[in-house]
Amino acid sequence: MCKKFLGFVLILAILLPVGCSQPADTSNKSAAPSPLTGKTIAAIEIMQETDVISPVKTTLTAFDLHYGQDMIAAALKDKYMVAGFLTAVKDFGAGKITVVPIMSARAISGGPVEKEVYARFKREALEGLRGIKKLDGIYLSLHGAMGVEGLYDPEGDLLQAIRDEYGPSLPIATSYDLHANMTEKKAKLATFIVGYKTNPHRDFFATGYSAGKILVKTVQGEIHPVMTVNKMRLLRGGGQCMDFLPPMDSVFNRMKEMEKIPGVLSVSNFTVQMWLDEPELGWSTVAVTDNNKALADKLADEIADLDWSVRDYKMTQKLYSPSEAVKAARDAWLERLTGTTMFCDLSDTVGAGAPGESTWILKALVEEGPDLVSYISLRDSEAVNQLWDVQLNQTVTLSVGGKLDKIYNQPYTFTGEVIFKGDYRDAVRYTGRAIVLKNQGVHLILTEFADPTFSPDFFISLGLDLWKADIVISKNLFPFRYRFLEYNRKTFNVVSPGTTNIDVFSIKYNNITRPIYPLDQVDSWQWKKW
Repeated sequence: MCKKFLGFVLILAILLPVGCSQPADTSNKSAAPSPLTGKTIAAIEIMQETDVISPVKTTLTAFDLHYGQDMIAAALKDKYMVAGFLTAVKDFGAGKITVVPIMSARAISGGPVEKEVYARFKREALEGLRGIKKLDGIYLSLHGAMGVEGLYDPEGDLLQAIRDEYGPSLPIATSYDLHANMTEKKAKLATFIVGYKTNPHRDFFATGYSAGKILVKTVQGEIHPVMTVNKMRLLRGGGQCMDFLPPMDSVFNRMKEMEKIPGVLSVSNFTVQMWLDEPELGWSTVAVTDNNKALADKLADEIADLDWSVRDYKMTQKLYSPSEAVKAARDAWLERLTGTTMFCDLSDTVGAGAPGESTWILKALVEEGPDLVSYISLRDSEAVNQLWDVQLNQTVTLSVGGKLDKIYNQPYTFTGEVIFKGDYRDAVRYTGRAIVLKNQGVHLILTEFADPTFSPDFFISLGLDLWKADIVISKNLFPFRYRFLEYNRKTFNVVSPGTTNIDVFSIKYNNITRPIYPLDQVDSWQWKKW
């Protein structure tokens, strides 16, 4: 009986968590609004999540850029926030609302954005807005945890620049990642805020749709949003903070009930990117109502109270060193028989901004698990350049890793046969050249740029069969946990030196405001309310 068949049998035999299912995709209704007379709303998207510990700056080449009508075409293809926004405009403002797409700039997580790059995006956004004769509203699709060289809170800075030109009354809708860091500027300068409500994130489209629905109704005078934003003295809590697992499932389930209350437009819970280092770093809760500030206060406080009540919930999953993980995978023979095991590389998490060039797990695989079939990616543009003209089936020896992060990482000498060379492109962007080297069972994927390995497609497109793997290494914290359900039978969370250390006590913060839990003993979450 083949491994693939056994895997399918096992999947059918278990009940998958309801929270892991993808939301219904209504994007087939999406279409750019007809350019008819009426109200005009501008759309701008600038998204990047920053790990300030990473020594690798985020440059212009890291961003997938679209301007004007090209932005709409790209949005309808990827079906993320802007696609949801466009669909809401069609559903609630057809024939009455014209959308003017200005720009979209999206990058995967990384180190701080170069100041020149942010200055360019800010200039392009403002110039695009100035080109609109009569502006009735703005939709900003932002991440909320972007960092820029020499600047705190760049999203707040962008909002301030827009308000300086258009005043306090223009409706501005902002949507954010669940790990956004709310600040006074974000809270006071936006008309309302909407955030993801899933982790792993699965509601991109729904978030944009919600923001679009509220904005269209606001622009047309049907509703009058008011908002409360609570800033909490909470840096980390809630276990793994997954929306469908304890303890956070109870919090997010209560939020769903809140949004059914008449007059409630949206509620959000921001659990923050903890690898930022800013004065206002911490969790936040947001409630938006139709002209009912007292209700917004009540709901935002209730969510914060729920967050605070589960702050001491500990991770139940064991943490493994690379060597321990290899041994545990070897012992997991039944899981490997029916699928694969996966290592979550907690310390080199590209999905949270790490460079993606750690060699600690690679070293353990080569030296302690060469007989196991393993797939591991490593960012090393120099190695890719060095090997690009090498013929397939040749055996090479070279030093990999340790070129970008020289504090936590170190080079490793690897010998392997070149079995694949090609370009890799995910659903929305070109991610560079890739070369696969094989040494016994170890398959080392050298990539030109960092890739978070969110999806099975990454490995499949490089000629690697996931049904043949004993170990697959993923460099993101959450998305792989549902995207690899077909293949993955057991996950090992692996820790080593790196820029995304999950131990908050080991992070060297210089700018955050103290006291804050869990770094300090704090009796209450209450900090600021806007």
